[in-house]
Amino acid sequence: MIPALTKEYSMRLLLISASALALVACGGPATSTNTAEAPVVAEATLTAAPAAEVTYAKAATYHLDPNHASLIWRVSHLGMSNYTARFTQFDATIEFNPDDASLTSVSATINPLSVETHYPGDFKAGHPDSPYDGFNEEIANSPDYLNAGEFPEITFQSTSITTTGPDTGTVTGDLSFLGVTKPVTLDVKYNGVTNFPWAPEADHIGFSATATLNRSDFGQTVGAPYVGDEVEVIIEAEFDEVVPAQAPTEE
Repeated sequence: MIPALTKEYSMRLLLISASALALVACGGPATSTNTAEAPVVAEATLTAAPAAEVTYAKAATYHLDPNHASLIWRVSHLGMSNYTARFTQFDATIEFNPDDASLTSVSATINPLSVETHYPGDFKAGHPDSPYDGFNEEIANSPDYLNAGEFPEITFQSTSITTTGPDTGTVTGDLSFLGVTKPVTLDVKYNGVTNFPWAPEADHIGFSATATLNRSDFGQTVGAPYVGDEVEVIIEAEFDEVVPAQAPTEE
């Protein structure tokens, strides 16, 4: 009998212990018969990390560094993916004033003939009726798409700039595309300033920007609804300060 009682007692003790643990886990802290007060543990004070200091470039004219810039656009394809392409030839100038956004302006031009889709297939086999030899050529020249023969440039000219933080802002401007001019707003992140050893006197600044526009606003509806209307634009760009040439000194 003793072994049986011992086994029963052990099982009951196990069940009681398990029940106590369950109550602690589900219902909060278990009560204690110890009359001594539990030590009070101070809650950790959470403090926000100080914001990184933003260093601004000097007020000057800045020209795009084409070797460190990209202009990508994405549009939905059948809702299955975002078809992604880019322009490889574009230019931009910034009149930059870190103290007064109203004195800052941006102008840009894009060559539609420079569109790059990286189409890997046999275009002519899949498009035997197309007058073009490749997908890039069709996108650039077809009246249904970029129509570069009639509209050889896409342009953007800022009309207002608003700062939203120490290194963020919005740039609103007129986008001229396919003969139509409409306002477009870019969300812009200022990435900072640096100086290169070979041009220590010239500031070098960088920006990241995104925008979303509806291509139908500019009269382009080809492929709808299988090709989406919204076009996402993603820009990464660095700019060099334009340093005026100094007149030679007379000896």
